[in-house]
Amino acid sequence: MFEIKEKRYLNPTVVYMAIDAPLIAKKAQPGQFVILRVSDTGERIPLTVADYDAAAGTVSIIFQVVGSTTEQLAHMQVGDALHDFVGPLGKPTHTDGLHRVAVVGGGVGCAIAYPVAKKLSSLGCEVHSIIGFREKDLVILEDEFRAVSRKTFLMTDDGSAGEKGLVTDALRRLLEGGETYDEVITIGPLPMMKFVCLLTREFGVKTIASMNPIMIDGTGMCGGCRLSVGGKTVFACVDGPEFDGHEIDFDECMARSTMYAPFERERREETCRLFREDQ
Repeated sequence: MFEIKEKRYLNPTVVYMAIDAPLIAKKAQPGQFVILRVSDTGERIPLTVADYDAAAGTVSIIFQVVGSTTEQLAHMQVGDALHDFVGPLGKPTHTDGLHRVAVVGGGVGCAIAYPVAKKLSSLGCEVHSIIGFREKDLVILEDEFRAVSRKTFLMTDDGSAGEKGLVTDALRRLLEGGETYDEVITIGPLPMMKFVCLLTREFGVKTIASMNPIMIDGTGMCGGCRLSVGGKTVFACVDGPEFDGHEIDFDECMARSTMYAPFERERREETCRLFREDQ
């Protein structure tokens, strides 16, 4: 069993947890993920490693409450334990030889982008971070990004925090202003990553996108996380989750990602009703 050591809300729908998982904490790297189950009858869900502390033996996860399992997870408290917590899975972010990188995160994807920016900064890389949210109340990890970045740009759709606009507005301004990068790393909603990649293609800047498709076992056996990259079928769990953003078929990914949205909403509503009835 994997005990919850710390829990706090980063905004009304996004939760941070530190999980006691010493063996995973010793090996985890930015870009990797875990698969967890709340109970022995629960579904498997993948969550990216948001941080890790080998000395304390903890692995941090950050998740948005969107479905039944994340609803159940959000109701758990410090001292409760997860039934399964498996990892680290996937390939770590490639950081060797990078000297100047722009990290572009959107929404809860910033939880994945932050450890990448942190690792690059620790290696002496100059990091420019662009993080985007719909509004001020949804902003997470702003201070953490500023601590590891030479430049940080906060964008909100309504201008209630930082600058009004999209992450692509800030990135275009930097590229048109003459900034050069060894790589742009983008993590967030699929439409955001698609348009980041379209923009960087204009400027010929290598771009890596972190993908989080439907996933079940995390070992490449089920095929649920398949996506098309460079005209070939790959599996996010074992071949990724990071891929060349200029080769990803984002339209196919977006179509597949919404297949179970109605079922997800129905299951979450059912879970919420059960919690209300128990109170």
